[in-house]
Amino acid sequence: MGSWKWPGSRYEDQESTQPKLVVLRSSRCFIIVVVSFAAATDVFMYGLIVPVTPTALQIRVGLSKGSVQAWASILLALNAAALLAFSPIFGYIADRSESRRCLYLLGLVALGVATALLCAGTNIGLWIAGRIFQGAAAAVVWAVGMALMVDTVGKDGFGQAVGYVSMAVSFGTVAGPLLGGVLYQYGGYYAVFGLAFGFIGLDIFLRLMLIERKHAIKWLVPETRPLTTEQEATEKRAGENPSSLLSSSDSYHNGGPQTDPSSRNALGRVAFLLSSPRLIVSLWGNFIITLVLASFDSVLPLFVQGIFGWQQSGQGLIFIPLMVPHVLCPVTGLVIDKFPRACRYITAGAFLFSVPVMVLLRLITENSMRHKILLCALLALLGLCFSVAIPPLYAEVFYAVKQNEDQTPGIFGRGGAMALAFGLSNMGAATGYLIGPFFAGFIRQQASWGTMGWALGLLAGVSSIPTLLFLGGWILREPVRSEVESRLSDTASGS
Repeated sequence: MGSWKWPGSRYEDQESTQPKLVVLRSSRCFIIVVVSFAAATDVFMYGLIVPVTPTALQIRVGLSKGSVQAWASILLALNAAALLAFSPIFGYIADRSESRRCLYLLGLVALGVATALLCAGTNIGLWIAGRIFQGAAAAVVWAVGMALMVDTVGKDGFGQAVGYVSMAVSFGTVAGPLLGGVLYQYGGYYAVFGLAFGFIGLDIFLRLMLIERKHAIKWLVPETRPLTTEQEATEKRAGENPSSLLSSSDSYHNGGPQTDPSSRNALGRVAFLLSSPRLIVSLWGNFIITLVLASFDSVLPLFVQGIFGWQQSGQGLIFIPLMVPHVLCPVTGLVIDKFPRACRYITAGAFLFSVPVMVLLRLITENSMRHKILLCALLALLGLCFSVAIPPLYAEVFYAVKQNEDQTPGIFGRGGAMALAFGLSNMGAATGYLIGPFFAGFIRQQASWGTMGWALGLLAGVSSIPTLLFLGGWILREPVRSEVESRLSDTASGS
């Protein structure tokens, strides 16, 4: 099956003249900025509605006060369900298509539709449809965006690049509930969506400006040409044994090495990727982190409203301590770039340290300054744990796929499976977003805030065990490192 062609996907190849600012528009820095801004916009739109939802569902939709908590959780879960369903689909399409950029632009269309539906949301059906479109747009942003960054960054500095994306996401996560609450309280419902459409317009401009490096090759000097995974492996083997270049090329064009052909169709690629313990543990780690974050998205605004009497602006501000520590994500990424095998210890330690933090949330019981400060401090410590854990989990997806492609070039056929792998990883995150609001909302409603805290802590603590054992390979056996990990380690030791 050949590569899928989107309308206009060969625009760079059809141009007879060099596009303006092609070096800048296809540069590593600019593409990281575009991917980071797209991810930040996605979570910004998700969080923008969080503090608006409880009041809007009562005033605009006409729901009773008793059903608001249930519907707030349902709407967040629908967003996650769409992300869960569309992530592997868009990941597979991105691997098979000639242009990731076109699919990236399609995600913006879905986001625009979602925002328009929520803006016009005078009945619950429009809110449901809006959240579903929002989840589909998020699937494009994460599966396609991360694969696009792999195409650009390659083996060098991927962890740090992921760190920048995570940092941008933290800003979007903070800014969404904060600005949504403030604008809704002081500017009204439509002021919130005016800001939303402004962000979408800027995102459109950036994505239209982007030129994929594989399409910009003919205008760039040869030294800046990005290498695909198969090219990297082939050229290294050719340097060690020149005669291997022809044989590997013939092997690829004749269907690749003698591997199971099922690894090249859609279900075969999914099954093969999910047979990797490294990818599974990354998927599970993303599931736990997003489950916790989605739990707070659903419960924290109502909790501070009930115990502190805070309105929309306060409900938005309380997310700042949770997300500010994510500015350290690029530092974590830099560390794992230099020491890839430290990923397991960093992530497992972060999960383990988060346990007492979440258990201590039970101490928040009264409306006093001391308890407000304590809540902010605990949320900041929890945010620090997650800021340390997120970059290694995303980098592990890259390492797991890269290891398979290095060991058996062409195993996934033309196009590889990088976007699909990130799509599967997003399924873990989507499942967390799907379960989190119901999990935390039910426990808090039926038991207490404190019970919810230790329940989330228990999940994180148990998750530190498989993370320690399998992230980066089975801990009791010296892992067969992929070429990318070997080169990164050699670079670190050389410096």
